[in-house]
Amino acid sequence: MTTSNFAFLLGRWLIAACLMLAWSLPLRAADNLTPAQQQAERQQTQPGNNAPMWREVRQDKEHFTTNRGPEAGVLIQTGGDAWRHLRNGPLTLYGGWLLVLVVAAILAFYKIKGPLTNHDPLSGKLIQRFPRYERVVHWITAGSFLVLALTGLAILFGKHVLMPIIGHSLFGYLMVLGKNVHNFIGPLFVVSMLAMIVVWARDNVWQNIDAQWIGKAGGLLTGEHVPSGRFNFGEKTWFWIGVTVLGLTVAVSGLVLDFPHFGQVRADMQLATLVHASAAIVMLVLSFGHIYMGTIGVHGALDSMKTGYVDETWAREHHEEWYKDVKAGKSGHPQG
Repeated sequence: MTTSNFAFLLGRWLIAACLMLAWSLPLRAADNLTPAQQQAERQQTQPGNNAPMWREVRQDKEHFTTNRGPEAGVLIQTGGDAWRHLRNGPLTLYGGWLLVLVVAAILAFYKIKGPLTNHDPLSGKLIQRFPRYERVVHWITAGSFLVLALTGLAILFGKHVLMPIIGHSLFGYLMVLGKNVHNFIGPLFVVSMLAMIVVWARDNVWQNIDAQWIGKAGGLLTGEHVPSGRFNFGEKTWFWIGVTVLGLTVAVSGLVLDFPHFGQVRADMQLATLVHASAAIVMLVLSFGHIYMGTIGVHGALDSMKTGYVDETWAREHHEEWYKDVKAGKSGHPQG
């Protein structure tokens, strides 16, 4: 290559490099500008291009607004994307499968083992198990819980299950109705649940006899008679974990969502939604076992909550220690 050719090529490369440098300088300068300055410059060079403005809006910053309230000046909250992915992703997927698998397991257990029955024939003599006020508290709590469960499941899973069947329009009307029913029934459930905790807390204290029930799994697998107090260990577990811990979690998070005008910001509401749905799913799963044992799983169990009375044979075989106390003229409550 001659010297002249080399100089010619070098000159072309230098010219190209200068042009690229000159083209990149405005971009580099723009990178150092604030979003507001970028927007002002963009309006001069590219009128109608509002990309810098929307980038600033998505930074969770407070802007001017005539509305009053927490985060009223935040137009777009980017944390909502993470919340939406959690709610519509893992929570819905794993929560849905958990509900389906537990229902399937209970049905399989019933098919294989069948209900628990009495070993001896009924005596025809009745003994009071639940007075009227206890049954009223139970049925109000149970009824409101079922309404909340149905509407809550529709809100969480309806888009995937109901909408493909009934269509968008009907699904929309049902969701508006379901949401309002859910919001208004919620406080009733909270009050009745608190009353239930007060009424039955002393009867659900764990005792030494519960260890025997645990060791034999309550006789569920063998069908043998296992003595217990007024409530057995399984019922006590449902009471303390299902009703008290999970119930209070659902109640508190639900009230945060039901009454959003006490300083909650969007992040608070998003967290409350996730906690509320997660606790409600686990509570519903545990309730399946309670409902099963209280209806078709144990012969005579439902009668005790319908009429308040059970046959003495049933009482002796399922709650022997409580039966002995009542027959001895005691209260039937745990004595410490």
